[in-house]
Amino acid sequence: MRRGIAATALVASLALAATACGGTDSGGDADGPVTITWWDTSNATNEAPTYKALVKEFEKANKDIKVEFVNVPFDQAQNKFDTAAGSKGAPDVLRSEVGWTPAFAKKGFFLPLDGTEALADRSKFQASLIEQATYEGKTYGVPFTTDTLALVYNKALFEEAGIKEAPTTWDDLKKAAATIKDKTGVDGYWGSTQAYYAQSFLYGEGADTVDADAKKITVTSPAAKKGYETWQGLFDGKGLHKADTTADAYAHIQEAFVSGKVASIIQGPWEITNFYAGSAFKDKANLGIATVPAGSTGKAGAPTGGHNLSVYAGSDKAHQQAALKLVNFMTSAKAQETIALKNSTLPTRDDAYTAEVKADPGIAGYQAVLPAAQPRPALPEYSSLWGPLDTELNQIAGGKESLDKGLGNAETAIAKLVPDFSK
Repeated sequence: MRRGIAATALVASLALAATACGGTDSGGDADGPVTITWWDTSNATNEAPTYKALVKEFEKANKDIKVEFVNVPFDQAQNKFDTAAGSKGAPDVLRSEVGWTPAFAKKGFFLPLDGTEALADRSKFQASLIEQATYEGKTYGVPFTTDTLALVYNKALFEEAGIKEAPTTWDDLKKAAATIKDKTGVDGYWGSTQAYYAQSFLYGEGADTVDADAKKITVTSPAAKKGYETWQGLFDGKGLHKADTTADAYAHIQEAFVSGKVASIIQGPWEITNFYAGSAFKDKANLGIATVPAGSTGKAGAPTGGHNLSVYAGSDKAHQQAALKLVNFMTSAKAQETIALKNSTLPTRDDAYTAEVKADPGIAGYQAVLPAAQPRPALPEYSSLWGPLDTELNQIAGGKESLDKGLGNAETAIAKLVPDFSK
């Protein structure tokens, strides 16, 4: 799951027009180097510079390959690639969000990577992440970065309120929020109205939006409704910040947390560098990271996010071979260690969690909560299901419609996305 990208639409569109030529017609003459295009979808300010530096290292070691690096705004990339691939104009390599991977694989846009150079180190990657890159028995991406959600909290505010440990249930979080408000005057928790962030409430009840195996929509099931009731209840009460239903809610919540105006939120590791830039976390040790609270089942769960590197199936053999070599290099243990150290993102292979990497408290904290991360089903439409829920949950949290009405509307919209699923 990823967020805003610091790039203007004009610059992005010009860059894409110049470089989205795919492998079929990019490159120099027959005796010159092969030129491949990589669409990177990371944060242009915080992450992309590290990737650019690694590309230069790759080119230095591979004189016969040139890489055209293009940073594409994340919120535009899926549609742009879909359009480009359909017209044989896609980049040779795409940094694909894990939810996009099965969808593009289903359309035939991605090259199966099993047995290729790109997946030469397959056994080094976390098995659950390889699973998320798999569709109908074939692997269509190499795990590049991973993430999940955690309860992040301000240790100083918790200690001032006399709370020594992070809450382990949602009820405990409500109690902690009230205590923090009483003792410090600061709100203890601020929740998000976005469906991705509400997913942990479903997992805590053993529920999901759909049952992919049974081909059934379950967003209005008793277990799912119970999860959403818990989610809704965390917008009203002492120390619980009211729902922000504006378009800038994400930024508002983040700013309040990093400036010490709210004691805890649910957030992912893509914000680690921004946490450290905030006044509340000049001392990195003040950042607390804990597994998301558990629901009534006693189990906690958070969605697994992140990105794979995938290769365009429409390129010719020379460009595909060059692309496979780039993917192998960028997902190597050395490259992943470098990326983690520079960007504070989580590696996808265990041998990249070196002592130096784990010295970053943010990375170490999120690595510790990864066992609660729950892989998404290999359903091409799965990530799109959060779209209708984003709309309805915002209405519910803002008091504009009831929970039953909103979930019913979401069920109707989801049924159109997965028409072969029963209700």
